[in-house]
Amino acid sequence: MSALLWLLPALPLTGGAALLLAGHRADRAAPTTGAGLALATCALAAVAARTGPEAAAPFLPGLPVRLAVDGLSAPLAVTVAAVAALVLLAARAGLGPPDSAARFTGLMLLFTGAMLTTVTAATLPLLLMGWEVMGATSWALIGHTWRDRAATGAATTAFLTTRTGDLGLYVAAGAALAGGAAPLALDDLARTGEPWRSLTAAGIILAALGKSAQLPFSFWLSGAMRGPAPVSALLHSATMVAAGAYLLLRTGPLLAATGWGAELTAWTGAATALVLGLVAVAQRDLKQLLAASTCAQLGFMVLAAGAGATTGGTLQLLAHAAAKSLLFLLAGAWLTTHGTRLLPGLAGAARAPRSLGLLFTSGALCLAGFPPLALWAAKDLLLAAALTRDPWLYATGLAAATLAAVYSTKALWYVWRPAPAAVTVPSARPALVAPLTLLALACAALTLLALPPLRTALERTVATGVHPAPHLWEAALSGGLALAAAAWAWSAGGTRLRLPAPFPDWLGLERAAHALVVRPVLAAARLAAAFDTGVLERAVDAAAYGTLALARRTGRVAEQGLTGAVAALAAGVRRAGSQARRPQTGQLHQYLAQAVAAFTALAVVFVLVR
Repeated sequence: MSALLWLLPALPLTGGAALLLAGHRADRAAPTTGAGLALATCALAAVAARTGPEAAAPFLPGLPVRLAVDGLSAPLAVTVAAVAALVLLAARAGLGPPDSAARFTGLMLLFTGAMLTTVTAATLPLLLMGWEVMGATSWALIGHTWRDRAATGAATTAFLTTRTGDLGLYVAAGAALAGGAAPLALDDLARTGEPWRSLTAAGIILAALGKSAQLPFSFWLSGAMRGPAPVSALLHSATMVAAGAYLLLRTGPLLAATGWGAELTAWTGAATALVLGLVAVAQRDLKQLLAASTCAQLGFMVLAAGAGATTGGTLQLLAHAAAKSLLFLLAGAWLTTHGTRLLPGLAGAARAPRSLGLLFTSGALCLAGFPPLALWAAKDLLLAAALTRDPWLYATGLAAATLAAVYSTKALWYVWRPAPAAVTVPSARPALVAPLTLLALACAALTLLALPPLRTALERTVATGVHPAPHLWEAALSGGLALAAAAWAWSAGGTRLRLPAPFPDWLGLERAAHALVVRPVLAAARLAAAFDTGVLERAVDAAAYGTLALARRTGRVAEQGLTGAVAALAAGVRRAGSQARRPQTGQLHQYLAQAVAAFTALAVVFVLVR
């Protein structure tokens, strides 16, 4: 069964890489090929979730890579593969970008494979590999229309912001190694000693909050809406932004073991759910409303991770994936037919074709937390755990859930109001309606996972034990508040649901990031460049010129001195040679006379010395 597990991420990864290498030659076949590969991946994920395979391979000494489809990874793998398949089917039906189909489909498959690697990774090194590929492909997908400078700028902002948080994973890996968790298995991180355990938890929390667009990183998701509709439907529903929440849910024991990590995580999620819910209410752009609501809904998952409500957080993740991918795809369809994302310009969009309007309504009602749809049941499960932990945490989550009904109803009010003028729109194609209908059905069917006996089976699957079930009054209270808030929002209409600055512009978080981080860094870079040019470069040039001048002067002195010395030595040698040649006359009697003189001198010396 290990071969099945290796094949699960390898199939979309290799298929996506092949489409990218083929380029424009595969543009015509890419949508069908991509949808087929995604469906095959979905089938593999279903089989893997049922059989629970494990696989391992050597990587570095003492640090193997290991994959497993068990516990929380089983439902997540199926969800990621299923949403990817349905989104690619919708893209094939006409929602995909009009150009570079092979590049778009290949990147979508690569992203899906990276997310499946992240979900099934049982060790930090492998999770980091999937995490990195996911970040790189998300940048390319958000900036798919690379001629649009706004889209590429938004992609860069998203990439740099999430990369800032991603550094936490490297800190976590280093701290876990220092703390003795040698294999870096996710299940062993809670067993490290202090202070390494707290440092590991801090790194994981930072990476997760950045990837899931939680406060203060939420602003990157606003610009990411410039990507094509299928990109938003996949990246911002069940995959990229959900990866951070999944990581926190997966490492729940580590957060609880630190003593502070769980509390910080829970309150960060609750604050994001509440504040970004207000941001969603203030939006007049449909995709911006859905983006802000994504941050808010992910806040509930982060709250669940901090409160130890893994079952409720898992169900929230699954239900949100179905509802939000459905809404993003329909928003993209209306953008194509109406030419605008502004809510006032979408008046009457739900009336023609009515089938798409009904599908949008089902997704919006699920997002609003209407009973008996899945997000209502999921929130009750996780809020029940929050109530046992802190009543104020429960109250904050309940207020955020009530806001969800307000912003969902605001979107419905605009798209169902009569259009001011007749707009000719094409009828919905069956190839598009089919995947959207499956997503809408999932919004209702997933409610069953919150009820016994399926809830008990889910608790056994995610291996978290039994969690407190919501009382009847809790379910009635949350459902009643959602209905009351929706009724008020519908009667108030869109014009009265406006909030003052800074809520419409996402609390000014991007401006604050530019003021606090970007501009100081650029100013420091300019200062460093000026210092480099004005001081270091001039110093190096001066040193070089001085060295050259010294070399020339030294060269002249050395050359003159050495030349004179060599010439004097040569002259001396010549004179010595001349003197040595004078006795060499070739006459025998002179040689005898020289020998007699020499022996006489030696005899005299010998006599004197003795």
